[in-house]
Amino acid sequence: MKTVTIVPTGTANTASVVAGLTRLGAAVEVISTAGDVQSAAGVVLPGVGSFGAAMGRIESLGLTAALRERIEAGRPTLAVCVGMQLLGRGSEESPSSTGLHVLEETVSRFGDGVIVPQMGWNRVEPDPGSRFVEAGWAYFANSYRLDRVPEGWVGSSTDHGGSFPSALERGDVLACQFHPELSGQWGARLLDRWLQRVEEAA
Repeated sequence: MKTVTIVPTGTANTASVVAGLTRLGAAVEVISTAGDVQSAAGVVLPGVGSFGAAMGRIESLGLTAALRERIEAGRPTLAVCVGMQLLGRGSEESPSSTGLHVLEETVSRFGDGVIVPQMGWNRVEPDPGSRFVEAGWAYFANSYRLDRVPEGWVGSSTDHGGSFPSALERGDVLACQFHPELSGQWGARLLDRWLQRVEEAA
């Protein structure tokens, strides 16, 4: 299995993501430079916590342009929870922060009358053409989400106060609003499918 590199976003789920990947036999290391982002076989962008804090950490390390280029090229990249939200141009959570702007969408908070944060298990339904996601139950912990599947991406949907995109796929990029590393055997199979692409694309 090829080495997978983690972007140090300074957020809370890095250890659980590392544990989930190593259980599947991946070797994991931490990225420190833009060159690491460019040369890595697979990159993981984790995130639990504030959009602004995670994006600030990426900017301070000088990784913004390299991450954007990698994702736009469709190279093996896994974005989890806030990591998925960072692909947008910004978030209502941190209005002064600019995201990676791979997507034109702005991340918004769940509407009035909806329990936030969404904590626990919810159903994920992939759209036709999904290569990574299969229908099943995933673990979520989020108060913000994208409103729609961007053009050119294959989505998966989940209902929490209405349907929202819970995963996006394009090329070998997989972005998950849920936590595959905490989603039991269903999540492990998802991670394993992505890791196979890391190995095949290297």
